Amino acid sequence: MDVEALIAPRVRDMQPYTPILPLDVLSKRLGRAAHEIVKLDANENPYGSSPKALDAVGHSRDLHIYPDPDQTALRQAIAGFVGVPMEHIVCGAGADEVIDLLARAFIEAGDTVVDLPPTFGMYKWQADVLGGRYLSVPRRADFSVDVDAVMRAVESSAARGERPKLLFVANPNNPDGSVTPRGDLLRLLDLPLVVVADEAYIDFSQEESLAPLVAERTNLVVLRTFSKLAGMAGLRVGYGLLPLPIIKHIWKVKQPYTPNVAGTVAALAALSDRSWLDRTVKTLVAERARLTAALAELDWLTPLPSHTNFVLCRVGGGRQARAVKEGLERRGVLVRYFDREGLRDAIRISVGRPEHTDALMAGLRALE
Repeated sequence: MDVEALIAPRVRDMQPYTPILPLDVLSKRLGRAAHEIVKLDANENPYGSSPKALDAVGHSRDLHIYPDPDQTALRQAIAGFVGVPMEHIVCGAGADEVIDLLARAFIEAGDTVVDLPPTFGMYKWQADVLGGRYLSVPRRADFSVDVDAVMRAVESSAARGERPKLLFVANPNNPDGSVTPRGDLLRLLDLPLVVVADEAYIDFSQEESLAPLVAERTNLVVLRTFSKLAGMAGLRVGYGLLPLPIIKHIWKVKQPYTPNVAGTVAALAALSDRSWLDRTVKTLVAERARLTAALAELDWLTPLPSHTNFVLCRVGGGRQARAVKEGLERRGVLVRYFDREGLRDAIRISVGRPEHTDALMAGLRALE
């Protein structure tokens, strides 16, 4: 029996999402102890979780109990944190789950997901999983969004009967760290589809969140996460801020027991430790400036302005970005390389601790 023939054709043909490997796996692959590896490839918070969060998880005695399916305490705490009523909030196993919920609620075969690459790869992956159409409107060379091109593309798609439904815009954008002006975002909201503003990195920028508009704009969804700000990438806790006409349907397609108890306990404690969160963000923003200045000293690297906890660098001087990534890896320093259109001449470097920056720069100079 050819059991593979039973797999849905869209799944057989799709490309898998490429995740970042954890330290224990990397340690074995590189032949280095985990503490010898400088991990700057996944935009993780190098300061980890709040001490209050770690303490709360360690003292929890409810890990054997299913989580609250209504996420009551966590949604109340998030409401106080972002200033949006809890009725507009749904939490998930990372913002990725909320992306999945939106796609499952809106996208059927033939429906269109509009994407603005280069950007976070999960948006395209989600369209592929559900067999939706994928409409790419590439960003300009400086990674800015061509709003007029987006509007034309959506209009043309609708004219062809392709039913564009979701438009994803990461702000700040991953992998380059740029922000889309508020006026451009508001213009996108005039389109006849749902605009999903992914604000995973908003805490590291001076940009004003769109969160307050969710209660009045019925086609706006805002995504946030505890992975970057709170150093909880391994616990998978994120949330979405959604208009009431949408969120009532999202609850229908959501698994009842996410986030898990450990993640919920940690997130609640982190939100109560605002001084730690603010201090960590301030520290990372300062180190981002130091990292950018150090990278700019190398005449074959061009660091781009960033509003996030990472810096994208164009690689020049006759060098290949992939080779730079691999050369650093041999020295135990991990950065991200994307084999994608618009990014093949670049590496993305997460902001680490000062000693991580020093190790990175030593590795880069060793490649000269």
